[in-house]
Amino acid sequence: MQVIHFVFIFFLQIAVISDTAKNFVEIKPEEQKQKTETQEFQRIIIPELPDSLDFAGEKVPLDDADIRERLERELIGNCYKHSSTLIILKREGKWKARIQEILKEQGVPEDFFYLAVAESELDEYALSSARALGFWQFLAGTAKDFGMEVNDFVDQRKDPIAATYAACKYLKTAYEKYGKNWTLAAASYNRGMNGLQKAIESQKVDSYYDLYLNRETYRYVLRILSLKIIMENPARYGFQISDEQRWKPVPTKRVWIDSTVRDLPQLAKRLGVTYKTLKIHNPWLDSDEYNLVVPQGKGYWFEIPKKN
Repeated sequence: MQVIHFVFIFFLQIAVISDTAKNFVEIKPEEQKQKTETQEFQRIIIPELPDSLDFAGEKVPLDDADIRERLERELIGNCYKHSSTLIILKREGKWKARIQEILKEQGVPEDFFYLAVAESELDEYALSSARALGFWQFLAGTAKDFGMEVNDFVDQRKDPIAATYAACKYLKTAYEKYGKNWTLAAASYNRGMNGLQKAIESQKVDSYYDLYLNRETYRYVLRILSLKIIMENPARYGFQISDEQRWKPVPTKRVWIDSTVRDLPQLAKRLGVTYKTLKIHNPWLDSDEYNLVVPQGKGYWFEIPKKN
């Protein structure tokens, strides 16, 4: 009797499994068809290089196979680094006009905006492993050399406006050093003026595109160019973003503070904002103790959002 019961249970299980499998086979094609019809697949394509390209008015030799390959590599990397490139495009609406206005005012080509993008992705708090900081990734010593204040209370490397003026000083100095060549000035921003000059003298050439350099500088200008290509025509490279979707600068007014502040949150309250708002609009404030020591005879401009 037990054997008969066992055999019955065994064949019952097989029947259930067979019926389940039959249902699975019958349903699967229909489900698969529906999935194929409704699911959107990302198109993975090779982004096209433009027919011609320049940096700061200086022609890029796209007929050079090595340059084309290196530029294409950087273009592919930035086209498919979706989240980072989308955030850059969002931040562009907030910063491009202000940065390019300063560059133009200082006699530096507006294409150098894309150098700042390559350096920091327009993040004023960007910090490298070498401790370079801000939009333009200045080291503390170099920042001081070009007129920025860096101490226990203030770090102007995090101030996009002050740092842009300092970057202009560097770039104009490099431009003159390299025989009025903006592309070499851009490369020196990564390699350093002395390091790039040594490479130029040793290799007996006077063009960035003819130099064999360390890996980072070898890619540097091409990375800048790839970002310029995408940001000047994002839709062509798969990025759908309208002007309304870009972040916008907040209208601000300036307040002059020329005495030591012992309580920055209290100052913020007096100015009609929170401490968070004060910090967001004045990222150069660098004290962990909520204070700002202002030497006698000195002062600072604070940016405060305008009230509607």
